[in-house]
Amino acid sequence: MNQEKIGQIIKEIRKKNNLTQKDLADKYNVTAQAVSKWENGKNLPDIILLKQIAQDYNYSLDNLFSDEKPKKKNKRKLIIIIGSVLVLLILIINILSKQDDFNFKTLSTTCNDFNLSGSIAYNNNKSAIYITNITYCGEEQDDTVYDKMECVLYENENDIDKKISSYLYDKSITLDEFLRKVTFTIDNYKNTCENYANHKLYLSIIATKDNKKVTYLIPLSMVDACEGE
Repeated sequence: MNQEKIGQIIKEIRKKNNLTQKDLADKYNVTAQAVSKWENGKNLPDIILLKQIAQDYNYSLDNLFSDEKPKKKNKRKLIIIIGSVLVLLILIINILSKQDDFNFKTLSTTCNDFNLSGSIAYNNNKSAIYITNITYCGEEQDDTVYDKMECVLYENENDIDKKISSYLYDKSITLDEFLRKVTFTIDNYKNTCENYANHKLYLSIIATKDNKKVTYLIPLSMVDACEGE
């Protein structure tokens, strides 16, 4: 027997008949506090009184003790969930339909001291770069607490460095802590994938302690050639 459900039904019956808790209490020779406890699911009328309430207000005892209402609620929830999933699928299909000409290549590093996850999405007109999960795995652990650190993504063409993006943290931090914060997401980058065969990408990490700088360089390379090369 679901006390909370029966309490909600009693409350529904009372309100539909424009009764106060005291009105209902007086009708069945109980206190208003007892009616309040029924409606809050803290207590229930005895079975004889429940039967009388159902009879007086033309409410089926089968409905009173069945799980009909929770099923309706669950059905509504299921409809909402299905609707949300369908909307999400439509959005994804819409995005993919607009970007179905994009290809993807993995970025990695040849530096033995660092690991990272990276990728390039590209078509004939533009590209996007995504880099995350940078970790330091050098033989000598760097536990220095630096005053500030900056990670810069560069593109090098004919020995000329072009800054693409950067991440600066100007509070005390260690190298490992800093790397966990660094993520690069560059959308609508003008260079196409073919350019990266000649333009070198690399990360520069500048760590400052007492006005002295330590620099780590992380060269990036693309797994496999771009399609069409």
